[in-house]
Amino acid sequence: MSRSSYMVTKIVSYLFGAMVVIITALLIASVFPIAGNFKILIVQSGSMEPAINTGGIVVVKPVSQYSVGDVITFGPVSKTKAPTTHRIVDIRFQNGNPVYVTKGDANEDTDTQEVLARHVIGKVLFDIPFLGYVLAAAKTPIGFVVLIVIPAGLVAIDEVYKIYREVRRMRGKARENGKRA
Repeated sequence: MSRSSYMVTKIVSYLFGAMVVIITALLIASVFPIAGNFKILIVQSGSMEPAINTGGIVVVKPVSQYSVGDVITFGPVSKTKAPTTHRIVDIRFQNGNPVYVTKGDANEDTDTQEVLARHVIGKVLFDIPFLGYVLAAAKTPIGFVVLIVIPAGLVAIDEVYKIYREVRRMRGKARENGKRA
């Protein structure tokens, strides 16, 4: 193997390993959300396009105050019901508590239901397009095997092979030194 192809293989191997680590971390973060901390959620509709695409992920964090123009995620998070991510277009106060009027960027009208402050999960800090498809696939048994177990296994096999090669090289050197003495 030439030096350049060895370097390309090594770079691809490191990138592949980094991808496995990132997907695993995102999977863990989305499965075990910590209250009051960052949440990683998959965007399941196109109501915020083109700002946030379907199949992307949003990183959401609760903040102390929300403003008009902020993109927030609100509503229940369960296996049967996904929360909504929309932009705040107006804020009014009811008994001293903020009530948010929201709207999806791709929608013509505001949402029919106003959002109470206690239903807000947090403000969208940033989104990563299309990564939600990968994360959703990794949550299925087959996807987990294909995206996590197999790549991790290939990395482990590659490392074992490197150790085996190094041990053989060291034994060969030891034999050569033994014959010379």
